[in-house]
Amino acid sequence: MPSGHYDLGMKLEQARAIVEHVVAHATSAVSVFVADTHGELVAAATMDGAAPDTRLNAQRKAYTAARSDARSTRELAEKVRDDPVERASFDPFFTFFLGGLAVFEDGFRVGAVGVSGLPGEVDEQLALEAIAAAGLASATG
Repeated sequence: MPSGHYDLGMKLEQARAIVEHVVAHATSAVSVFVADTHGELVAAATMDGAAPDTRLNAQRKAYTAARSDARSTRELAEKVRDDPVERASFDPFFTFFLGGLAVFEDGFRVGAVGVSGLPGEVDEQLALEAIAAAGLASATG
């Protein structure tokens, strides 16, 4: 990695912008987790009324997108769909539920976001929109 990008990572301001966008635009209660490149917490929120399991699911989605070589939980799921041995060999905290996206800035992965509480396609779209609203990029956007 070029020396000028050694400390490149998700900034708290960016993570909060993602969280705020998700909370403002979710059609019902969700949890959102924004992680650094190691899958560790930068910012998160659970909306009033969100199911308790959405917290862990959002965290696992962000962790997976941050730590795997895939750019999204969707991409990882497609990669291993027909190979149960491959699927079983992953980090046990990885998830294949839609809604986890890696986040890029200037072409470098800086973290990831996970959204949980709505159907997977909707979680994924909400994450995608929040990343763009924060001025960052995803693999799909």
